[in-house]
Amino acid sequence: MGEIREMLPDRRKDDTPVQAQPQKIARQKENMMKSLVAEDDATNRKLLKAFLSRYGECDIAVDGHEAVDAVLLAIQSHREYDLVCMDLRMPQMNGQEAIREIRKHETARHVSKAAKIIVTTIHTDSDSIATALLGRCDAYLVKPIDTAKLKKELVTLGLIQ
Repeated sequence: MGEIREMLPDRRKDDTPVQAQPQKIARQKENMMKSLVAEDDATNRKLLKAFLSRYGECDIAVDGHEAVDAVLLAIQSHREYDLVCMDLRMPQMNGQEAIREIRKHETARHVSKAAKIIVTTIHTDSDSIATALLGRCDAYLVKPIDTAKLKKELVTLGLIQ
């Protein structure tokens, strides 16, 4: 009920609504997470997009090249991604290569707050996990994606409360 109450316009003592304050709306938009899902499987893309859209704007890319292009465009427009969910195995450019390119662009353009990158993959072996983490990702989730685990990672990474 508290969340619904916060969304309702403020009311005066006589119960007439007060106009929304632009700075309050701007603050709400600033607190929204901007995310990118880089995933070649349509089902996984749909699941991740549906889940992440609850927390803000969510874009999609179907391969590593599209992911790098999306991140570069976001950096150039000063609307960087807060989160990138990156599949490791994709056509054209795999997730590891895409992560390297993304981190290279963030460094070259002096991005003050690098995107948090969560690798999503079917691989559970320790070599794959170590390689992903050494590749400068922030977290590692095994498919099929458990949204409770994803939410826990988002909290751990400080992206949501």
